[in-house]
Amino acid sequence: MTSTTNNPAHHRHRQLGDHTWQADAVCQSTEYNPVDPETFFPEPDETAKIVTAKSLCGQCPVRRACLDAALEGGDTDGIRGGLTEEERGPLHEKIAQRLDYSRVNDTIDGRDIHLSKSERRAVVHAAYRHGVSEQRLAWLLKITEEHAQKLYRELRRALRNRDLNQPTTVTSPPEAGGERLVRDDFGTAA
Repeated sequence: MTSTTNNPAHHRHRQLGDHTWQADAVCQSTEYNPVDPETFFPEPDETAKIVTAKSLCGQCPVRRACLDAALEGGDTDGIRGGLTEEERGPLHEKIAQRLDYSRVNDTIDGRDIHLSKSERRAVVHAAYRHGVSEQRLAWLLKITEEHAQKLYRELRRALRNRDLNQPTTVTSPPEAGGERLVRDDFGTAA
């Protein structure tokens, strides 16, 4: 589930609280497309229901949004996004480490989307690199301005400490015959 995509996704990430994608879901029963909702909640041994549900999900234009909503909302029941409860299990465990740069970029652009912990940290780094104000960072992450100031302070300290811990490579001057060469040995004026 961990993703490090740099290019924009083929779809727009749904915003927090946005359920409009459900209107386009193949599983929505309509007068012209009657779908039994129980199809998506089969018992483990009901393989015919599982195959039918996955077949419908395979045709669904909002399959990814459905899967994202299930993972982000902790929904562990039924078939969502074309995956059974068991297939989504490992993804639920990894959601906190998801790092999708298209989600980070969408957030920097002002979209209100669900972020993992890793993505929230990446937003702080990207915002700092791009000179985003603390006020704007607070708005982007839905936190207080004081918290945004704290995040920037912690990041500045981490960057400073990282730079301090970088090994500096000092090359020793070459030695001639076991003795250290001095400036005069290179034919330069002393």
